[in-house]
Amino acid sequence: MVATPEKWTLQGLFTVAFLGITAGVQMSDMGLQAISLSAIQNTFGVSDATLGALQGLAGVLVGSALAIPLARFADRYSRKRVLLCLIAASTAMMILSALAPNFPLFFIGRSAAGITEFAMVPLVYSMIPDLAPERHRVIANLSFAALMAAGASGGFFFAGSLLSTAAELMPWTIASWRKAFLLLSCAGLPLLLLCTLTVNPPRHMGAAALSADSSLKSFLRQRWQTIGLFVGIAGFLVIAVQAINQLISLALERRFNAVPGDIGQAMGFIILIAAAGCLPVAGFLDRMLARRLGRAVRPLLMGVCALITAPVTLLLATAGSLDHAFVVVGAALFVTSTANALVPTMLQDLTPASLRARSFAIWSFVVSVFGAAGPLLAGTLSEWVFDGHLLSAIVATAVPALIVSAFCALRSFSGMRYTMPGKSPE
Repeated sequence: MVATPEKWTLQGLFTVAFLGITAGVQMSDMGLQAISLSAIQNTFGVSDATLGALQGLAGVLVGSALAIPLARFADRYSRKRVLLCLIAASTAMMILSALAPNFPLFFIGRSAAGITEFAMVPLVYSMIPDLAPERHRVIANLSFAALMAAGASGGFFFAGSLLSTAAELMPWTIASWRKAFLLLSCAGLPLLLLCTLTVNPPRHMGAAALSADSSLKSFLRQRWQTIGLFVGIAGFLVIAVQAINQLISLALERRFNAVPGDIGQAMGFIILIAAAGCLPVAGFLDRMLARRLGRAVRPLLMGVCALITAPVTLLLATAGSLDHAFVVVGAALFVTSTANALVPTMLQDLTPASLRARSFAIWSFVVSVFGAAGPLLAGTLSEWVFDGHLLSAIVATAVPALIVSAFCALRSFSGMRYTMPGKSPE
């Protein structure tokens, strides 16, 4: 078996950069969708609860269902070939979403577009350890996350420009949001061409990985407590994050009668600063505190971040102006992004190389179920409890989830601390 690479290659650097750019471009449609929610609601005449299901469940149903078998295929065969198929499929589903004549077909198209998020990301995080030298693995993970975050924020920031440009370029008598989705789908062709220049790296396994049981069931059975706490931390945190991220644009539009394009630009800037700006902070804290706490520092950081975010999120319910609300949202997303930044490295440490893509696919599926619950629950509370006051519904969803996440993080930190050298349970 080939040893872990000792230094970067030019093609390896290009591949990591391409993976980040591709994931970012494919995730940008979620920002466009979030900014276009009111227009989509008017087109199809659906309720808030239905929009919550769209923002939460649509990315889970098809994408996450296909992620696990695709990841199993990627663990055994060419990951580059799987990547090409994912880019082509997500582009096709974006076109289907734009042309859907009714909401059920639109929902199916958005569900299928989730293939990229739920299958590509596990694929990427299984490839990075085989492309990057071990000493640069955390940096490679964070760099990929930064590129992906830039694309996701671009979907918000440029949504207004994309809508107006698409309306000018396409003279057809269809809704502007449909034209914008069609225009964004044009990015698929250059991505497919550039993908042919990437490298399909050999799988690098050390002695520990070679001796590890390649059975996924055995791995899950042996580490079920650690994995359960990991899912609890990340899962409940993502409930809060997705309740805010997916519905905040519509909530602010209603509360302050704001223009969707203006909200999109502000949210694009906030998401970029939060998702990319947190990365050096997370890397610094991890490196500094790991000297004393080892890997236990990661659940500790996540728990502290969740506890900080809970009272910050409460301020959304009393926000008196649009600018005040943006400040609160920015603070909440920055702190939660810091918590999530090192999650891929945690899972890479936990899983053997022979199971890495499948482990990430299962992780994406499980966490995405929690994430779907965020906007779905907030949308339902808005319609049935808060009489359309979406900001209050978001707060009621996010704060309890943050508290549960912090509790799971404390349990995980305590367990890992006692397994460190020189430590024993009291």
